[in-house]
Amino acid sequence: MFKRKWLIGAAVVVLALVVVLVRGLWTSDSAQGRNQAQRTVPVDVAIADRKNVPVRVESLGNVSPIASVAIKARVDTAIIGVHFQDGARVEEGQLLFTLDGRALEAQIAQTEGMIARDNAQLAGAERDVARYTDLVAKNATPVVNLDNAKTQADVYRAAIKSDEALLENLKVQLSYCKITAPISGRISAAAVKVGNFVRQADTAPMATINQIAPVYVTFTVPQKVLPDIRKALAAETATVEAIIPGSSDRAQGQVTMIENTVDPATGMATLRATMPNQGEILWPGTLVTTDVTLRNEEAIVVPSNAVQVSQTGNFVFVVDSNSKAKVQPVKVERTVGASSVIAEGLSGGETVVTEGQMLLSNGTPVNVRSGAPKTAGS
Repeated sequence: MFKRKWLIGAAVVVLALVVVLVRGLWTSDSAQGRNQAQRTVPVDVAIADRKNVPVRVESLGNVSPIASVAIKARVDTAIIGVHFQDGARVEEGQLLFTLDGRALEAQIAQTEGMIARDNAQLAGAERDVARYTDLVAKNATPVVNLDNAKTQADVYRAAIKSDEALLENLKVQLSYCKITAPISGRISAAAVKVGNFVRQADTAPMATINQIAPVYVTFTVPQKVLPDIRKALAAETATVEAIIPGSSDRAQGQVTMIENTVDPATGMATLRATMPNQGEILWPGTLVTTDVTLRNEEAIVVPSNAVQVSQTGNFVFVVDSNSKAKVQPVKVERTVGASSVIAEGLSGGETVVTEGQMLLSNGTPVNVRSGAPKTAGS
């Protein structure tokens, strides 16, 4: 009986100690929570600025050359000279290939001999015409001899014209033995080298020249923005920037064409911009990001990192006059670079938090870090 009372007493003492310990911990946690709730959070801020910002439409585009020429042989012969480096820039009229033209030169010499022979025969026929004309006038020969002499002279004249046409054709064929660049641009690697035999029937080109400056950039936009783009084209304010992915280089240009139909399957309209590309930033076949600037209009702008996302939508933390963070729901219309254009929720001039939002809630005291608040885009 004594042992049982001792065990019960010990249990009561232990239970009392546990209760005291738990109450102390709860009291400590509550105090710590109150202290944490009142803790001031250091933040970076910016000013919601009202200013003119561009209205842009972003899309993916493809670079294509305005002109592309496949170089092919127009005579069947061998290559005796290649006069360019693979991938080099070539100018219009620059010599590219020299072909073997000795067979054509021989045919030209032969045709020139035929023309000389026909001229000699024509001269003899004309003398016969003159002689028979005198004889017929004296009734010394039949008229048929004169007619035959005139016919023979006409035959020689026709032969001369035929030979001269053949000679001109041979000279044109010989000119094909020197292949020059029809346009200026970048040439591909030569598909054939010196010693190869080329034919008119060959399907593969000897080389290809792409015009690099200017070039086209073709892209698509949703049909809902097509009216705005057409207005911008009419006002000549539709400019385009093409950005190469992975590079900060930008090429400027103008929208010059809207396709005359909208794709009914996708609801997208095809546009084409002409880019001067003097620095050869854009390369044919490259995929680029295009920014079409339609116009400039006044709007409220904040840095994009100030905008937070929740289940109920976008919001920003606004620092009020008491240096406390306030949750302010906003509607983002679009982004321009590193800034967000706010359609609803801000009127301009508010101080919004750009760094430190993870430790904030509605009503949390904040401490703005040293430095003046920045404006969007600064």
